[in-house]
Amino acid sequence: MAKRANGEGSITRMKGRDLFHGRVYVTTTSGLIKRVSVYGKTRDDVREKITALQAQDNQGIPTPDTNVKMAEYLTYWLAAVVGVNRRPKTYQGYESVVRVHLIPGLGKKKLRTLRATEVRVWLAHLAAACQCCKNGWDAARSEPECCAAGQCCETKLSHRTVQQAHAVLRNALENAVREELVLRNVAKLVQVPAPDYTTGKGLSVPQARLLLKAAGVDRLHALYVLALTMGMRRGELLGLHWEAIDLDRGTLIVASNLQRVGGALQLGPTKTSSSLRTLPLPPLVLEALRAHRERQAQERVAAGERWTETGLVFTSRVGTPMEPDNLRRSWYPIRDRLGLTLRFHDLRHTCVTLLLDLGVPPHVVRQIAGHSDIGVTMKIYAHASLDEQRKALGSLSDRLS
Repeated sequence: MAKRANGEGSITRMKGRDLFHGRVYVTTTSGLIKRVSVYGKTRDDVREKITALQAQDNQGIPTPDTNVKMAEYLTYWLAAVVGVNRRPKTYQGYESVVRVHLIPGLGKKKLRTLRATEVRVWLAHLAAACQCCKNGWDAARSEPECCAAGQCCETKLSHRTVQQAHAVLRNALENAVREELVLRNVAKLVQVPAPDYTTGKGLSVPQARLLLKAAGVDRLHALYVLALTMGMRRGELLGLHWEAIDLDRGTLIVASNLQRVGGALQLGPTKTSSSLRTLPLPPLVLEALRAHRERQAQERVAAGERWTETGLVFTSRVGTPMEPDNLRRSWYPIRDRLGLTLRFHDLRHTCVTLLLDLGVPPHVVRQIAGHSDIGVTMKIYAHASLDEQRKALGSLSDRLS
């Protein structure tokens, strides 16, 4: 045989195994020229892999030389990328998904050799997992231990949970592509059904009036007025400062968001850049805010030295920030008295729906609600009420009769 040229690569049969081992020198992502190994069941399979690596090298595309496992990479990604560039609440959500689902299911896999098939199998297993084994399991096992032992609680993980796990993995691998640790994002090759967003039914105008009347004696009456009239989110309401409100000019700036992150209340920026907005205050809201300011002044006097000045509009009785989950102590009794079952967030849905029913242009509703895209307004919220549908179909029926 003629002597192989430099860089041509070599192929040998592995002793005692039905595999072929190929070696070729290429430029790696570390900038060094290294000998990379590939394996295959036939000599032709290995030759194809060597040829592909050489063609890639000739195009100036480096070959990933990392041998890190998914668990190590995901830990690095959370700390160095997500923790630095994303908001604390986003980091908290990503960290939970990585810890609970990604590392138990894919942590032992190597980042460089992770395949789309392995991701697809893992997602299928996750979709079939029950709540008692929600930590997932290694994709090599056909089912989790509790299910194999006949102890499955039979309460499946939600479809949205599977979607979130896939989305976090896709984001993590996309960063690996940017850092030239892998050549492609295999999570993008695996499809999961699009999110099935559900929107609360919301309130009709008569129901909204009854709600405001029922909340009239509540110390947070102004909060309900803002939620129904301005469509503000819960965190935006609880993070609202008096300095952001100009009662003389009748304007309000939505610029902060109160959330519980990592066991502590944190006042941060709005959910998205589009959520930062300036809104005019209608008479109903102005009246409620003035009354609330007087009420808060009385509470400040009653609390005396126990009062903590935070500048927030909606606080506890001693001025401290209000725990978001504690809002239910005010909301549930009002809701129950009216025989309603909707969530507090559905008051925001009500505002958007009623504005659209009034014929307000969608782009104006988007600006009021602070949606990132008008598609969110139309896809999630812009559903006509039954009365509006009946009126529309009745008009068509009259024309056709």
